[in-house]
Amino acid sequence: MRPVIISIEDDFVGDDTRVTVRLDWADRSWHGHAVGGTAERVRLAAEATLDAVIQIVDGTIDLELLAVATTEFGDASVALAQVRFDRADVLVGSALLGDTDRRLAAVRAVMDAINRRLEPLL
Repeated sequence: MRPVIISIEDDFVGDDTRVTVRLDWADRSWHGHAVGGTAERVRLAAEATLDAVIQIVDGTIDLELLAVATTEFGDASVALAQVRFDRADVLVGSALLGDTDRRLAAVRAVMDAINRRLEPLL
């Protein structure tokens, strides 16, 4: 079974934003964090997701967010994420925005990118 996205929270401290993503897996909650500028909240959500996943696998793999963006694709708005998996493979994931918060779409795109490679490690 794959990790489940539970929540995304923003805390604003001065000029910084701390984004926390909560994933549930194996009857536990895992909290990933990322800190940066308020304008970077989509990227911070993606980075916080990877932080939570690294905790789930107890640091046995290296995950690096190479890029995340939201864009128009035909008639749809999508989030795209590019992740380097274990310092080797570059994986790409996508998620529809629809009525979804851009941060949530970015988190879904990150999970879409890594889920197939992550599952055997869980």
